[in-house]
Amino acid sequence: MPDIQPLTHNAAALEFLLTRRSRPAKTLTTPVPSREELLPILTAAARSPDHGKLEPWRFIVLEKPALTRLAMLAEARGQAMGLDEVQVQKGVDQFANGNLAIAVVEIIKPNEKVPAVEITYSAGAACLQLLNAALASGWGANWLSGWASHDRDFVAQGLGLADDERIAGLIHIGTEKTVPPERPRPDLEAVTTWVSE
Repeated sequence: MPDIQPLTHNAAALEFLLTRRSRPAKTLTTPVPSREELLPILTAAARSPDHGKLEPWRFIVLEKPALTRLAMLAEARGQAMGLDEVQVQKGVDQFANGNLAIAVVEIIKPNEKVPAVEITYSAGAACLQLLNAALASGWGANWLSGWASHDRDFVAQGLGLADDERIAGLIHIGTEKTVPPERPRPDLEAVTTWVSE
C-alpha cells in the first residue's frame, strides 16, 4: 500500500489565490506559450472536480491563424444574425486581437447519478483551473465568452462542435503589456453566513 502523505500548508499557493488577478484579453500580446509550455497548464485544468469521472469537457487550442479565421466567421455570423455594428465588432475583436486562446468545451453527458448542472459546474471548474494555471505559470490570462461562443452555427462551423457540446469559456493567454489595477472585491461579511448549529 503506498504511503499517504499528509497535506501540508502551501503558503505560496494560498498567497497566489488571495492575490490572483485576470488580465484583460485586449492587453495580452506575444509571446504566447509554446505547445510544450501549455501541457502543464492543460494538465492542471484536467484535474478539475468531476463528479462521476465523466470528463465532461475537452480543450481546443486556438493559435493565431485559427483566431483570424474565427474573427471572419464572427463578422459573417453577426451580420447574418442582424446584430448591430458595435456587437458585431466586439465579437470580431475577441478573436482578431487574440494570439492564443483555449476553448473549453462542455460535453453534455446525461447520467442518472450526476445532475446536468454538476456537469456544467465541472466545465466551469476546468475554465478556472486553466485560467489560474496560466497565471501561476507567469502568463497573462483572461476568461471570456461573448455572443459568438453561444451561437450554435458559429461553434459548429468554426470549432466543429457536436450537438451535445457547447463552449464553457474561451481562455485567452499571452504576455501582459500592462498590469491592471486591483478592482473592488466582494464584501466578505455580506456574502458569508456562519451556521454553527
